[in-house]
Amino acid sequence: MAKLIAMYKIPTDKAAFDLYYHSTHVPIAKKVPGLRHYEISRGPVVTLDGVAPYHLVAILTFDSVTAIQAALASPEGQATAADLGRFAMAGVDLYILDTTTV
Repeated sequence: MAKLIAMYKIPTDKAAFDLYYHSTHVPIAKKVPGLRHYEISRGPVVTLDGVAPYHLVAILTFDSVTAIQAALASPEGQATAADLGRFAMAGVDLYILDTTTV
C-alpha cells in the first residue's frame, strides 16, 4: 500500500476551513481514481511536546506510489490539487509514503 498524507496548517478561520473542506474538497478528492481509503484527523494534532502547527491531517490510501502518481496526474487529481488554493491558504504539506505492515 501507499499513502498520500496532507498536513493542513492552522487556518485563520478554522470554521470556514472545516466547512469548505467537508462540503467541497472531500467530495472532489473522493473522485480521484485508485483511492482506496480516505481518513482524516479529529481534534487537535499534537506531538509529544504539545500542539502541532497543523489543523487537520488527511491520509489517503492507494495500492502503490505509482497509483498515487497516476491519480495526481488524472483530471480528478488535477482538480483536487487546484482546489487546495481555494481553502488551504495557511499552507499544506504533502507527503507520499510507500508502506508495509509489520
